[in-house]
Amino acid sequence: MLMQGFPPSPQAVVTTVNWQDPPFNRWAFWHTRELLPTQRIAAAARAPRPLVPLTDPPDLQAIVGDVLARSFTDAWVVLQDGKLVEEWYGEQGAADTPHAVLSVTKSLVGCVAGVLVERGAMGLDDLVTDHVPELAETAWSGATVRQVLDMRSGVAFTEDYTDAQADVRRLDEWVGWRPRDADDLPRGLYAFLRTLRSGTDHGGTFVYRSAETDVLGWVCERAGGSRMADLISTLVWQPMGAERDAEIICDGNGTAVHDGGLCATARDLARFGQLLLDGGAVPAEDGPVQVLPAGWLRSSWAVDSDARSAFLASPAEQSFPGGWYRNQFWFRPGEQGDVLLCLGIHGQLIHVSRRTRTVCVKLSTWPSAQDPRLMQETLLACDAVGAVLAGQEHGGHRHGLAGVVSGLSRHPRPSPRGGSVV
Repeated sequence: MLMQGFPPSPQAVVTTVNWQDPPFNRWAFWHTRELLPTQRIAAAARAPRPLVPLTDPPDLQAIVGDVLARSFTDAWVVLQDGKLVEEWYGEQGAADTPHAVLSVTKSLVGCVAGVLVERGAMGLDDLVTDHVPELAETAWSGATVRQVLDMRSGVAFTEDYTDAQADVRRLDEWVGWRPRDADDLPRGLYAFLRTLRSGTDHGGTFVYRSAETDVLGWVCERAGGSRMADLISTLVWQPMGAERDAEIICDGNGTAVHDGGLCATARDLARFGQLLLDGGAVPAEDGPVQVLPAGWLRSSWAVDSDARSAFLASPAEQSFPGGWYRNQFWFRPGEQGDVLLCLGIHGQLIHVSRRTRTVCVKLSTWPSAQDPRLMQETLLACDAVGAVLAGQEHGGHRHGLAGVVSGLSRHPRPSPRGGSVV
């Protein structure tokens, strides 16, 4: 067993070198604060938003149990209309334990940006250099807040997790998530962002680039006058009624890793998904309280020709045909209507369906950063859950996914290089 005994055997030790690799990630994602520096994202002192169990829930395990079992699931929570339908944890986890959610973090940072825009602290047409002049002489010069929100700047950044020389792996080195080749280089996230070069003109095709969110987070910190951990806490986490403190991993300089540092409980991630489902509002005795701007979320869901064209020209179209990316959210059309997704590598997912009024949270430790087959099986499972809870048939399989999943397993989608879907 990993990290058992004192001292644990050398083969069982989890470190900053192997924490994202199998089988070590299965322990590491539940114990991130023991490996890497983190900052607290405080929950509210008041009572959290309740998760009242649904009366007489259906047996969802009969529908998705096989998929959960073979997709390295650590936690699984399902809500319908804010009521708790199902909750399950693997042997390492628990309802009160934060789990690393990696690029799901991006969606929280996008929500912080939305609140700051609504309050007038920054504008979508602002240049990023209006807020972060340190980027004036870099490839980010001329890029707008809107462009980094939608990952449409022209900055060159490769996000291929199988390539040790890719920019995303260099970023890991600079923030301390991977061993470095040269110890004499400057350290830190913001220093890394200044090394990136121009690729194309700003405002072009959507290309998934984690560095975009890191710049967005830097802009938010300057516009909001506070570090990201505190912005998430005061603008999202506390007002939505989170039950537990979350954490965000930071580099050695104390800078939050905006693109993938969040660690949170599955229950609170479900509350976040419900917040998105409810148009950014939470219930209260005196009527709903608006936490996130309703217009911000409406504009995210409502695809326009520009956003759709930018996605169509992207490698991501292979994975999510007909989809789009807006305000740090993924969108995928399907049988159950358009679905909002918050995604992270190694199988982190928040699945929000407006048509079926469902939220599914799945936390995982896939052996590889990306697995197109497991991703598609998971999405099918969430679709089936929504269909059953809404009293609908799903592809002729009201009580199972066997036929759908077996067919998918024979024909997995290719993983697009240079257009990661995480």
